Amino acid sequence: MKDIMTDIFKEEFNPAFLFTWKGRRTKDESAYHSHDHLEVAFILSGCGRYRIGGTFYDVEEGDLLILNPHISHQGLVKDAENPATEFFVGAAELKLQGFEKNTLPTPKEGPILHTQGELRQKLFRLCASMEAEKSVGWEGRYFMMKAYMMQLLLLVLKTQMEPVEITEGRSFESVNKKYVVEQILDYFEDHYAEKISLDRIADNMYLSPFYISRIFKSEVGDTPIRHLINIRLEKAMELLQTGFSGSIQEVAAQVGYEDAYHFSKLFKKRYGYPPSQVNKRKT
Repeated sequence: MKDIMTDIFKEEFNPAFLFTWKGRRTKDESAYHSHDHLEVAFILSGCGRYRIGGTFYDVEEGDLLILNPHISHQGLVKDAENPATEFFVGAAELKLQGFEKNTLPTPKEGPILHTQGELRQKLFRLCASMEAEKSVGWEGRYFMMKAYMMQLLLLVLKTQMEPVEITEGRSFESVNKKYVVEQILDYFEDHYAEKISLDRIADNMYLSPFYISRIFKSEVGDTPIRHLINIRLEKAMELLQTGFSGSIQEVAAQVGYEDAYHFSKLFKKRYGYPPSQVNKRKT
């Protein structure tokens, strides 16, 4: 399969988004059926059973089902006390070199992709993003949904493709890491006075907190949160040195801290004296 997929993108990759559907499988699907379009189903939680092409498959949280056109399938209940919550995405006009229209390659083991780690986290985020976008009524909603769907399909394809070694110039991974870190640094500079968490940054960038922390430290030499603390303390020092007449609580709030005591402890640890001594040390 992976050898065949080396030239898979010879045609334009521009599938049409059809629909999303989220629900709990509390009863067996009544019909053993098929479609002309592609369906992809991600198991968000619980467990279930599927009959696909005459074979029965047990599925659980993190599994992704590839339901290609004209392949009969039927969702079944495996455990009524722990039913599967499923997220379906429908696509059409999918054209991949060497495959029939609307057909997505499947793993050698069958139509079920068992995901884990970063891939699973990305799929969860994409499903959540599509579900959130579905509830927003605006003219560009279709294109947002299509963009998320394309990311999902590309992730599935990526799992089945051999990585290509890049021997000249800067690798895409290296450039991508630098871009991610630059985006985080810019965000810190613009939003240091707001509530910021690594989880929130990760959600916004569709990456795992662990991955962000690792590449940030490799590029900057410090963790994201430690770097943010340094920015906040430097901004606080600048503010105090300009003669700011507000209280320490107000200074703390200006640089993103609700707890003035915690802010003062961090400040003293960094500079060797509390923020209340800054102006006194200038005289």
